[in-house]
Amino acid sequence: MYMVKICALGAASQDVFISGNGIQSHLDPSMNEYVESFRSGAKLDVDSVIFSTGGGATNAAVTFARQGIESHFLGRIGRDAAGDMVLRELDRDNVGTTNIIRDDKLGTQYSTILLAENGERTILIYRGAAQAHRAIEYEEANFSGFDWLYVSSFAGAFEALDVIFKKAVAAKVKIAFNPGDKELKDPERLRGLLEDVEVLIMNKDEAAMILEGGSSEELARHALHYVHAAVVSDGPNGVVATDGSSVISAGLYEDVPVLDRTGAGDAFGSGFLSQWALGKSLKESIIFASANSTSVVTKIGAKAGILYEGTNLHDMPIEERRI
Repeated sequence: MYMVKICALGAASQDVFISGNGIQSHLDPSMNEYVESFRSGAKLDVDSVIFSTGGGATNAAVTFARQGIESHFLGRIGRDAAGDMVLRELDRDNVGTTNIIRDDKLGTQYSTILLAENGERTILIYRGAAQAHRAIEYEEANFSGFDWLYVSSFAGAFEALDVIFKKAVAAKVKIAFNPGDKELKDPERLRGLLEDVEVLIMNKDEAAMILEGGSSEELARHALHYVHAAVVSDGPNGVVATDGSSVISAGLYEDVPVLDRTGAGDAFGSGFLSQWALGKSLKESIIFASANSTSVVTKIGAKAGILYEGTNLHDMPIEERRI
């Protein structure tokens, strides 16, 4: 039986989650957003410290591996204890790391996440090696034999992305793209990459930065001018996806208590591709993506809730319309 093979490219991180009564959030009326605040110089008691790993690409790679896909990770980490932990956790999920890039000067990306009682969080992040991608480091990458690349945030390293996309096209490997903040800051250059993209995965706010349209459906439909399939999520308002033949509109998979939102977007995007790459329908892919994301927010850490192959799924509010 043929095994689908996916390489996830982007960030790897060691994460430490800190929670307790000393970390509180409240609604700031001036911004209509939840904020965390504490007095400068204060000593705050915490109840829990949990070490884990994250980063969009490693989170995605674990989703693929747990769905029975041959999964590999390609990205940059430091030659340090945090990098070693990233590798150990990927090994545990049978994710290939043969071609990982280790930086002798910069450390592995490291995030300290302050978790409030409602699942909201403030993230203090040292990006280190994860923001130092160089095109030359990917010149020797060999993507032949892969079915897909899943490309997530690349710290705005467009020269490196150009090399990766060209090599993927030459090897006839499909690309799923979930661009990050620094790619979105250069919309024109980002749009220039999309001609090589098979599946574009973004949230509504991100999509509005590079595409025309007001609603999620308008944004997803407009994305089809560039790509073959588009997925636009909008948090609790659900998701819209289209492959040019039909449009899927879906609500929440399940209303669950949220412990930690870290990695929810990664779980959704990689959850979608894990099923789409296996030949599942647009509807089936969205259901699993939603279930995977929902499971992740019920656990602390980006990987603890990622679903395994064979997990039973239930129905959800979803509508499919032919175009």
